[in-house]
Amino acid sequence: MNNPIDISIEKAIELIKKCKNIYIVSHVQPDGDNIGSTLALAMAIKKLKGNINVLKVDNIPSDYEFLPSIELIKNHNLDKPIELLITLDSSDLERIGKGRKFAEKAKYIINIDHHITNDNFGDINIVSPKAAATGEIIYQFIEKMGIDIDKDIATCLYTAISTDTGSFMYSNTTYKTHLIVSELLKLGIDTDYININLYQSRSIARTKLFINSLSSLETFLEGKIGIVAITQEMLKTNGAKMEDTEGIISFIRGIKSIEVACLLKELDEKEIKVSLRSKKQIDVSKICNKFNGGGHVRAAGCTIYENISKAKNIIVEEILLHFR
Repeated sequence: MNNPIDISIEKAIELIKKCKNIYIVSHVQPDGDNIGSTLALAMAIKKLKGNINVLKVDNIPSDYEFLPSIELIKNHNLDKPIELLITLDSSDLERIGKGRKFAEKAKYIINIDHHITNDNFGDINIVSPKAAATGEIIYQFIEKMGIDIDKDIATCLYTAISTDTGSFMYSNTTYKTHLIVSELLKLGIDTDYININLYQSRSIARTKLFINSLSSLETFLEGKIGIVAITQEMLKTNGAKMEDTEGIISFIRGIKSIEVACLLKELDEKEIKVSLRSKKQIDVSKICNKFNGGGHVRAAGCTIYENISKAKNIIVEEILLHFR
């Protein structure tokens, strides 16, 4: 009996082969899985069709500028009919920002994701919460397309999977993750080059922000909850950007007593992006669902439209409820 995911992939590939004007859209505040998966699929479709449009909906963090074909991600005007829009790593249409206008104009939507909170908004939905990263699904997708995975595609897939598994340390990492990565390694990708760019190229501004952020660390429930807040003033003081908050929440979760780590990012005076991570006990996706967010059991996010002080109080109260 065929796997439902395999059936959906086959339907999606047939649709890609049939359609001419195809767009892939990244999501707001793109991460390594989103960008790596987007570029890998874009390069594969370009091999198959000769052309592909990749819509940029937010700034690309400097961490990923080294990726091959990064120039494919660019601004597009909504000036012609869209036959097919492909979304990656996005649990709902809100996640694709200005890409939603393109989605509304698209004849078909293919939704490829691994978030358990995905609301299946596509005409074809390829959603696999068991996948450690969307990059794992894209690896399978490209294989079924019959497209050779070259070093450039493999580099993007490795980046996608490595970043979403915390360098293969997170609990979402499975034996399938390692099997896929082993196939990518066989292709001769330069893992030193990839890992230096991803994990060993921290700027002085990012380092200063990291040190500054730890001074704001607050703990609750005898050290089981750890929260750090990043304000616009902190970014300005340290000459940093919001992308420079990468790695802070993982550090908080790495503290021995911490079960739930929380990072608050002040995008605007009353727009606070909340990121949650947990170790063993707490399903943080359930917490974020309360605020129309989502994600995974051990990693999730949401937005609270209050000032950062009030947002902190709100999220702490909600986290505490899940310890009872």
